[in-house]
Amino acid sequence: MDREASNQYGKLVLSEEVIATIAGVAATECYGIVGMASRRVADGIAELLGKENLSRGVEVILDGNKAVITLNVIVGYGVRISEVARNVIQKVKYTVESATGLSVVKVNINVQGVKVNRS
Repeated sequence: MDREASNQYGKLVLSEEVIATIAGVAATECYGIVGMASRRVADGIAELLGKENLSRGVEVILDGNKAVITLNVIVGYGVRISEVARNVIQKVKYTVESATGLSVVKVNINVQGVKVNRS
């Protein structure tokens, strides 16, 4: 379901994919997030998505002017997951609300994996 807004100048339609991309970009800018994971995890293997597929790791549910966002992320090894999640929730909520005018009522974080950087 897309979000529509109209005024005397015309009509604006925001698709769920646009909102998902905004949320995905905001999440990947947070410290501790390595990337987004695919929503469809087959056989328990999380697929790390590239920058062009950020919306695939995000689910957006719209209900009028309210949005519920679910993010599937991969975190870096050694980070405090609860702190990373708190930062992601705040950043995604602020960014989506600022960019779209929607009220984000809930942001869910699903940690699909941990990436270990080998030197």
